[in-house]
Amino acid sequence: MSYTEMRSGYRQIGYFHHMQNFNQKVVWITGASGGIGEALAYAFAREGARLILTARHADKLNRVAVTCRKSGGQVLVVPLDVTDLTALEAAVVQVKTEMDQVDLLVLNAGQSQRSVALESPLSLDRALMELNFFSPVALTKFILPDMIRRDEGHIVAISSLAGKFGVPRRTAYCASKHAIQGFFEALNAEVARTRVKVTIVSPGRIQTEISLHALTKEGVEHGQMDKGQLEGMPADLCAAKILRAIKKDKKDVLIGRKELIMYFIHKWLPFLYYRLIPNIK
Repeated sequence: MSYTEMRSGYRQIGYFHHMQNFNQKVVWITGASGGIGEALAYAFAREGARLILTARHADKLNRVAVTCRKSGGQVLVVPLDVTDLTALEAAVVQVKTEMDQVDLLVLNAGQSQRSVALESPLSLDRALMELNFFSPVALTKFILPDMIRRDEGHIVAISSLAGKFGVPRRTAYCASKHAIQGFFEALNAEVARTRVKVTIVSPGRIQTEISLHALTKEGVEHGQMDKGQLEGMPADLCAAKILRAIKKDKKDVLIGRKELIMYFIHKWLPFLYYRLIPNIK
């Protein structure tokens, strides 16, 4: 086998990594109206990407779009509830019509929880699984065939540190993020011999409104900002780290500060994890 043939084969299975250039690339971000999604929109806009921004609230998306356009980028605002599969499929048709293709899909839409399992109705578990797991899987299945056909594309699943180990008062949220981890790890293996890439990002405590919008046992928003969120990593710094990881074709990325210690405790000192985790709030 010649060197050229070896290099081609290695490239297919990821031995050679090249920093991605996002200029004029079409980037679709769900959950783009706030938090990490909003910060990513600004970061990609500065890189010259052509953006598709999705979330439920059109007014918030339009506010983000105005800022992105100041960087000179093209922005398509597609408001929708990603759990509505009919609307999601229609959005895919719209995106393909107006943008032709999706080069990078960032699956960021999601919601957390603040209620113990004993008091939480099954409807809460189902709602969080629909939003946090089934909707990104559905959108992936709508977009992936075209990426495979072109032998090019990148899917980024925004999971959570709670997808690595269980955290009290977040049982359904943890379950949905563990499911994300499993699905996209397996997908990465399935596309390994193509040029389609998969990155799983697991942020820890980031300065967003995730705790404000977390669901209680009554199915309403928690409405309180967690101390950990207030003291967490700024969303723009998190977005910069995510961008860097995507450019380097990282497969599984942890982003956070001191809270990441619990990941390693869970992995290497499980007895200590089981002593400490009941005290996490």
